[in-house]
Amino acid sequence: MALEKVQKIGILTSGGDAQGMNAAVRSVVRTSLDRGVKVFAIYEGYQGLVLGGDLIREMTWDSVGGILHRGGTIIGTARCDEFNTRQGRLQAAHNLIRTGIHSLVVIGGDGSLTGANTFRQEWSGLLQELLDNHAISKEDADAHPFLDIVGLVGSIDNDMFGTDMTIGADSALHRITEAVDAISSTAASHQRTFVIKVMGRNCGYLALMGGLATGADWILIPENPPDVENWQKLMIDRLIAGRRAGRRDTIVVIAEGSHDRQGNHIGSTEVAKTLEEGLHEEVRVTVLGHVQRGGVPSAFDRNLGTLLGHAAVETLLDGTIDREPQLIGLRGNRIVHSPLMECVDKTRLVARSIQSHDYDTAMSLRGNSFIEAFDTLKTMLRALPHPTQPEQNQYRLGIMHAGAPAPAMNAAVRAATRIGMDRGHTILGIRNGFPGLIEGDVQEMEWMSVNGWAPTGGCELGTTRRTPAGSDFYNLARAIEKFNIHGLIIIGGWAGYETAYQMYKARENFPTFNLPVVCLPATINNNLPGSELSIGADTALNNIVGAVDKIKDSAVALRRVFVVEVMGRSCGYLALMSGLATGAERVYIDEEGVTLKDLQADVEGLRFGFSHGKRLGLIIRSENANPVYNTQFMSSLFEEEGGELFDVRQAILGHMQQGGSPSPFDRIQATRLATRCVDFLIEKLDANEPASAFIGLQGKEIKFHNFEDFDRMVDMKKQRPKEQWWMDLRPIAKVLAQPAPGAGSDGANFSTPLE
Repeated sequence: MALEKVQKIGILTSGGDAQGMNAAVRSVVRTSLDRGVKVFAIYEGYQGLVLGGDLIREMTWDSVGGILHRGGTIIGTARCDEFNTRQGRLQAAHNLIRTGIHSLVVIGGDGSLTGANTFRQEWSGLLQELLDNHAISKEDADAHPFLDIVGLVGSIDNDMFGTDMTIGADSALHRITEAVDAISSTAASHQRTFVIKVMGRNCGYLALMGGLATGADWILIPENPPDVENWQKLMIDRLIAGRRAGRRDTIVVIAEGSHDRQGNHIGSTEVAKTLEEGLHEEVRVTVLGHVQRGGVPSAFDRNLGTLLGHAAVETLLDGTIDREPQLIGLRGNRIVHSPLMECVDKTRLVARSIQSHDYDTAMSLRGNSFIEAFDTLKTMLRALPHPTQPEQNQYRLGIMHAGAPAPAMNAAVRAATRIGMDRGHTILGIRNGFPGLIEGDVQEMEWMSVNGWAPTGGCELGTTRRTPAGSDFYNLARAIEKFNIHGLIIIGGWAGYETAYQMYKARENFPTFNLPVVCLPATINNNLPGSELSIGADTALNNIVGAVDKIKDSAVALRRVFVVEVMGRSCGYLALMSGLATGAERVYIDEEGVTLKDLQADVEGLRFGFSHGKRLGLIIRSENANPVYNTQFMSSLFEEEGGELFDVRQAILGHMQQGGSPSPFDRIQATRLATRCVDFLIEKLDANEPASAFIGLQGKEIKFHNFEDFDRMVDMKKQRPKEQWWMDLRPIAKVLAQPAPGAGSDGANFSTPLE
């Protein structure tokens, strides 16, 4: 569609609310205004579309200020039976034409998006009926020949085909893991059993990933019920075996839509009763309910909503929609769009497959990542590993850390240990990195030695940034021989990668280094080649966003500018993505550099804003953005030039970014990557190939890269990849964070609240 035909866009949220919807609304509004297009919020979803009037309001730049961190949806959502009737849709069409809206961005689940498509299909008939009833003029009808629709999926269940993640699912997973972590501690204290019921009528995503992330002992999901008739006995036997192996608590996670193979519903009360009778102990039930929908959205959901909202407007304006409704989704880390109803139909096919007991089809439609997670979880749930088979090869696999600690390192060790032992191999835990290996600080891991490691922060095996040099390599080779290590997993950051690369180059001098080695990316800096997201970066990003939210609450009350310094070394990932998630008006990163001209322009912008009512300034600076214009310099400069208009404070977040419990994403990806690393070592050892590689998540795929490509892929001086996908998001961040003329930045909203 040509731009001149799209003069007004409407946006509504419908169905259940989901964290991150406000980020999407903000993005749609500001992207539209930046493109010179008027945008209207339709309050209370389809109900507002039917009732019209003041429920359809034109939005300004400041209308969506200060909403990024808020849960729910500020423009509301409501059930609307009238919209399910033709008469209701006729009234809705009349209201759109009266307002001059040509296009709709609908944020909701499959029911909401189906309703939008029905509305679009009937559009020409509705126009004709309005024309016949003299409700609109011929000119009105000619001006609105089509209704273009773009859908964004707002659903905590993560149940929509066509996108890897739906808006709200990551935040819901945060609520679940926080709850289960808290319950696990009290359950272990009393050696007690808990049943945790989570949402998911036809989708077990939250139960599956929540169970994987928290180290649950049993799960029940709709897509794959227990494949034995007496599932109750199987569950009891496995849980009793776990207690005998040393577990002090039992956590069972159940999706609300769970059932047995015959389709009989399995409720939390039934599971609790079964457990009480089988385990002969008291069982507690916790139904998380709408806690999963509420609260502050995660950093991921803020950025997901932002990127999807921006893409929705661009899709409407760039002429590619071609009248077919589109669903905007995420594949890997890239925004994609697909035919909306094709996605809805395949989503509903999952539900139909479950109802017809065709669980193989249901699982296949969920995708390879879902199936892989389910298979991995089955191993993690075991009380003890499978017995070793005499005929199989048995290897001694070493696991170690290198570099600074990163959240979810423990989850990676737990997964590698259990997967490796279940495959029949000996797992050696190497403490304190390469120096620990040289000094002989090596121990054989046991199945229960990693019990409870999934939720813990820090680094149980210890780590160090010290890398071997000179004679250290001789001592390292002798240590590998001494402990008869056949393959090595290095979990860590740049120090681990650099050492593995040096070992690879030194193979001719040290034949012992001719063993399979694989590096798993674990660093909050997200500065490693071959991986778009390193383990720990998501947790650090959430830590930053949580701290900045608190800083903004303080600053807005005092007419203050905050300069926030975040980690990242010479990689600006944390700075840019936290700026996107918090609405910072300026982000300084090493990739772009900092000039005196930049600082002068920012000073002038701050002075202008605060002289016109601005109450908050937020600037995020990556720690190595510039060696001269450091955080102290910037703060002093802004303080001096601000005069009486504003004062300035700096916040150097430091090592709090590395601490705390790992996010669900980091736990899950650590488990997933560690499983692949073990399989890689076993495959190469079976084939007698001394491959040396590093693993990473690229798009949707997990890929291995040989260390012969390492120096080609990195900037050795800056210690970061030559290509960084997230830099493509820089223009979007600049558009959305810019203040409107005479107005405050995001978070400085002092105009009449929309709600």
